[in-house]
Amino acid sequence: MSYRFVGMNNGLYKYDVTLKLYQRCNSGRQFPNPAIISIFNKTNGSRFADINVNISSTENIRITNPDPCITNPPEVCYDVAYYYFTISLPSSAAGWVIASQVNYRIAGITNLAPGYNNVGATYTADVPGTAAIASGPENNSAKFIGNDLVVVCADNNFTYSFAAQDDDGDVLNYFFCDAYASTSTAGGNPTPTNPPPFPSVPYNSPGFSGTTPLGNNVQVDPNTGLITGIAPPSGIYVVTVCVQEIRNGQVIATQRKDLQIFIADCSIASASLLPEYLLCGNTQTINLTNQSSSPLIFTQDWEVLDNTGMIIAATTGNILNYTFPVAGLYTVKLVINRNQPCSDSTTAVIRVFPGFVPGFTSTGICVTRPTFFTDLSSSVYGTVNSWKWDFGEPTTTLDNSTAQHPTYAYPTSGTKDVRLIVTDTKGCRDTINKNVVIIDKPTISLAFRDTLICNFDNLMLQASGTGIFSWSPPVNIINANTATPIVSPLTTTTYYVDLYDNGCINRDSVKVRVVDHVSLQAMADTTICRTDTIQLKVISNGLKYIWTPASQLIDPTVQNPLAITFGSTNYLVTAIIGGCSANDNIYVTTVPYPLVNAGTDSSVCYNSTAYLHGLTDGSSWQWSPPNSLSAPSMLNTIGYPPRTTAFVLTAYDTKGCPKPGRDTVIITVLPKMHVSAGRDTAVITGQPLHLNATGGESYTWSPATFLSSTTTPNPVALFSDPSTGIRYKVVAFTNEGCSDSAFIVIKVFKTLPTVFVPSAFTPNNDGLNDMIRPIAVGIKSIEYFNIYNRWGQLLFSTKTNGHGWDGKINGQLQSTGTFVWMVRATDYTGAAYFQKGVFTLIR
Repeated sequence: MSYRFVGMNNGLYKYDVTLKLYQRCNSGRQFPNPAIISIFNKTNGSRFADINVNISSTENIRITNPDPCITNPPEVCYDVAYYYFTISLPSSAAGWVIASQVNYRIAGITNLAPGYNNVGATYTADVPGTAAIASGPENNSAKFIGNDLVVVCADNNFTYSFAAQDDDGDVLNYFFCDAYASTSTAGGNPTPTNPPPFPSVPYNSPGFSGTTPLGNNVQVDPNTGLITGIAPPSGIYVVTVCVQEIRNGQVIATQRKDLQIFIADCSIASASLLPEYLLCGNTQTINLTNQSSSPLIFTQDWEVLDNTGMIIAATTGNILNYTFPVAGLYTVKLVINRNQPCSDSTTAVIRVFPGFVPGFTSTGICVTRPTFFTDLSSSVYGTVNSWKWDFGEPTTTLDNSTAQHPTYAYPTSGTKDVRLIVTDTKGCRDTINKNVVIIDKPTISLAFRDTLICNFDNLMLQASGTGIFSWSPPVNIINANTATPIVSPLTTTTYYVDLYDNGCINRDSVKVRVVDHVSLQAMADTTICRTDTIQLKVISNGLKYIWTPASQLIDPTVQNPLAITFGSTNYLVTAIIGGCSANDNIYVTTVPYPLVNAGTDSSVCYNSTAYLHGLTDGSSWQWSPPNSLSAPSMLNTIGYPPRTTAFVLTAYDTKGCPKPGRDTVIITVLPKMHVSAGRDTAVITGQPLHLNATGGESYTWSPATFLSSTTTPNPVALFSDPSTGIRYKVVAFTNEGCSDSAFIVIKVFKTLPTVFVPSAFTPNNDGLNDMIRPIAVGIKSIEYFNIYNRWGQLLFSTKTNGHGWDGKINGQLQSTGTFVWMVRATDYTGAAYFQKGVFTLIR
C-alpha cells in the first residue's frame, strides 16, 4: 500500500492511496471486491473510519521468455488488482495507519508453523504525525518499485529487489520484519481490520523468523533493499521488507511490502559461492564446490589470488582443493562455461587465520541470582573484538548481551543452551554452545529419612549431593560438616542437613527414633497343606531379622518371609535394632493333599466311548468336564469325548488340608476314518475291473462273488454274467482297531466295448435328462467326445466319461434341434474304438 499527498482540504490532509494485491495465476481465488480499508489513529489506536473500495483495475503479469540458462524454470505469473481511493485526515501527533486484510493466505507455506496453512494477511501504510517533524503529514510514502517477476531456484544464489522510491527525497533504510497475520477468520468475506498492534504470522522456528524469513543465508541490503544470498529448499515463503523514511535524522514512517515468494525446484547455470569462507580453526585447506549444480554447466575454472591480486594457483574441474601456504587474506575466483553460452563468474573472500578458538566458562547456578560468564576466546593472528551472547532463556527475548564478560540472572530453572558468537579483527567468526544447568536449590539425596536405633548405639547418617554439608543440632554428632556424620542420640532426635552450592541452599531432615527394646509379636501357629507356600508374619519395629531354618525360607532376612513347608516345622525369628533384639516362634503343622489317581492315558476311536477308572483316599470327588461323562460323581464312569479331552478327577477329604487333590487323564480321540471303495462304474462281461479301497490299514470285501480276493484293498472283479448293479461293501480297519465301511455299485453289460449316448435330452433344469453325456463301458480311455451343430461347428468336447453338455453356447441355451456327436476311445484290450451318432435337443 502506498499514498501520495495531494494537498489540504478544509484543514484536512488529503491523500490518494493505492492498494496493490497479487495472486498467483489460475489459483481459483478471487480478489476481495470491495476491499475494506480501515484507518486508525496511532496516538490512541482508535478507529477513524472503515471504507469499502471496489477494484479499480486489474492486470496480468508473467515471464514469457525465461532465462535459457535456467533448467526447469517455473511459471512466474500473477494477477494484480489495483484499488485507488482518496482519504482526508486531520492532524495527529503520532500519525495514522491505513490497513486492509485478507482472511486467508495460500495453504502450505514453508516458513510458517505447521497447522497454520490458512493464516491471513494484513497490509498497511504508515502516515507520519506532527510529533517528530511538524510537516510530517505532508508526506509521499516510499513506494516499492522492484520487479516481482523473478525466478528463484532452490539452493542457488539469487537476487530479489525490494527497492522503493521516495518523492520527498527521504533517506530509506531497509530491513526484514514480521509479516502480519489477519485479525479475523471470517471465511472468504472481507471484514474490517482490528486496531493495532497487528499480530505476526506464526513462523516455523527454529530456522525461520521475521528477520530471517529465508534462513540465515539470505540478507537484505539496508541501503538498496536488494535481497541476496543462497535460496532455501523449494517451497512457498512469506517475506516482508520494511523501509523506514528518515527525514532530518528522524524516522517519520515505516512502509511494508509483503510477498509470498515461490522458490522452485530448478537450477541456474551460474558461478555461485558464498561471499566469504573462514579458515579460522585448525586447518589451512579448503574444499570448494560451485553452489549451482545445473546440468548446463560444462566447464569450471578456478583461480586463487593473494592479497595483491596475484594468481597463486589455478585449476579446472568440479572441486577446488587447495592448502594455503601462510595465513592471510585471499580471493577465489570461479568462471563457468568460459567463452560459451551461460558463462558466469564470481569471487569469494577466503580468510586464512587459523588458531581462532571460541570458549567461555560460567559460575553461579541459582535461579534469580547472578550467573557470571567469562569469555575464554582466543585468536592467534588477531584480537577478539565482538561478543554476542544468547543465554538460552526461553521465557524472554531479552536474554542477550554484547559484553565480553556478562552477568545474567535466570528467572527460571532448567538446562539453558547458552550460545556465544565471537569475531576478531581478522574477520574470523565462530560459535560455541554450552549447556548451563540453573537450579532452584541443590539436590540432596538421603539414604533414609526415618530410622530406629537402640539407646547407646552409634548411627551413620548418609546424604549425597554437590556442595558443602552442614548438620544440626550439634548434639551427640561427629563430623557435622560432612555428608556422613556419626550420631548417638539418647532420645528421639530430628537432624537437619543444609547443602550450600554456589549461593544456593537446600535443607532436608532425618528422624532418628531411639528405643530401649525391640517389640516383636509373631502370628499364631497354623495348619497348611503339605508343600504349600506360606507367608510368615510378625508385627515388629525391628530393622533386621534372622529366621530359621533358613533352608525352607525364600529370604530369611525379611520381616515377613515366604516358607515352603514339607513337614511340620517350628520357625524361629530374631528381630534386631542395633544392640537390642527379641525372639519369637511360629509352629506350622502340615497335612498332605488327598491322594488322587485318574488312571492311565489312552486312545479311543472317533465317536466311541472311553472308560474312566479313578482311585482316591478322599471323602468326596468329582470328574470334569461333566457334560462329557455318564456319571461325573462316580469313580468309574463312561466318557463320550467329542475330541481329545483331558478329564480331571478332583477329590476332597476332612483330614485338615482344605485344598483338593487333582489328577488328569488324557483320552486321545483318533481321527475320523474316510473310507472309500471307489466311484460306481460299469463294465462288460469278461472285462477285468481293479477295485481300489482307501482309508485303512486292512480291508474285508463282501460279497466274495466274482472277486479275486476279499482281504486286499485292490482285488480284481471279473464278471461272466450281466447285471443291473452288484453292490460291494468294503470294511476298513486301522491298527488301533477302529473300523468304517464304504460301498460301490457295478453295472455289467453283455456287449462289446461301447460308448452309450442318449438319442435326446431336455435341458430344462428339472433334474431329469438335463445333459447329454457319454457312458463308456469296456473302455479304458476316451480320446475325445465331441458335439457339433449342423454347420459342423464344434460346440463341446471332453475326455471324461460321464462329463456332458448342458445345451448352452456362451451361456445361451440352444433351441430345439439335431446335433452330431463323435467319440474316439481305446477299449480295455487296447483296441481303438470310434463311433458317431445324432441326438435331439428338446425344448
